[in-house]
Amino acid sequence: MDATKELDARGLNCPLPILKAKKALADMLSGEVLKVTATDPGSVRDFQAFARQTGNELVEQVTGDKEFVHYLRRR
Repeated sequence: MDATKELDARGLNCPLPILKAKKALADMLSGEVLKVTATDPGSVRDFQAFARQTGNELVEQVTGDKEFVHYLRRR
């Protein structure tokens, strides 16, 4: 998936990946996609809740080898 902006949140634990994503999304235009790479297993659940609460679309989540990639589309 093509992303407009990428955010490296590896090594950060909750709530830092969410807070950094929120800040990045604020600087983006509606419809643009943010790719967040995290190592916190809790980020999968956290980004699902974040998308529901903010109205941003969680387009895709990919679980790799100790990394979790989240794609969010700005509302």
